[in-house]
Amino acid sequence: MRLDGKIALITGAARGQGEAAARAFVAEGAKVVIADILDDEGKQLAADLGEQAVYQHLDVGDEDGWAAAIERATTEFGNPNVLVNNAGILHFSELGQTKLADYERVIRVNQIGAFLGMRSVVEPMTAAGGGSIVNVSSVEGLAGMPYLVAYTASKFAIRGMTKVAAMELGKKHIRVNSVHPGAIDTKMVETAAGGQKVDMSYVGKKVALKRVGQPEDVAKLVLFLASDESAYCTGAEFVADGGATATHALNF
Repeated sequence: MRLDGKIALITGAARGQGEAAARAFVAEGAKVVIADILDDEGKQLAADLGEQAVYQHLDVGDEDGWAAAIERATTEFGNPNVLVNNAGILHFSELGQTKLADYERVIRVNQIGAFLGMRSVVEPMTAAGGGSIVNVSSVEGLAGMPYLVAYTASKFAIRGMTKVAAMELGKKHIRVNSVHPGAIDTKMVETAAGGQKVDMSYVGKKVALKRVGQPEDVAKLVLFLASDESAYCTGAEFVADGGATATHALNF
């Protein structure tokens, strides 16, 4: 049991990468608070996982919501020693056509959500004797992508905040790392496309491993960072992208 004794809060955990992480964490002995705004899916996942998991409604951009989520975690299981800031949204538009409201909506969920999450666990995680914060960024936190100005900004911010938090919290025995997935087969792109089915196979053909990633590919990396196996890792970037960032623009 690689996560025996761990108490984790995972945001955006009702489906996709978050769900895969929640399932992996419980399988390895952790107790998990599944946090999301997708109540039906989140409650069903908690029921599937049994007594080691509970569901908590959480809008990650809401301060009061974070306070309630931390209280729920401590009441149900104890002080959390793992936080996975996984919740995120995507918005496609050209820079010149991007509305301020859409930009702010992405920043609020992706960037402010991660900030509030990290801030919220400092006290309880310190009381627990330390822990691990895993911030899910993206390959768009390493390099830009056309039509993703808001998303890219938020993911670069997560990368930077991770390093600041790692420097500040190391003395409290709290490690902070960022994970940078590439193209992963979840519903996030479909949601951003207005619910239309999106064929991702062409993306898989562009990377070294010649396939689109699965949520489990990311979950295994997140699990490693949550566990004591990564005890000397902090302030670092961990990439799961099938080789997308191994090349440059002159590749053909």
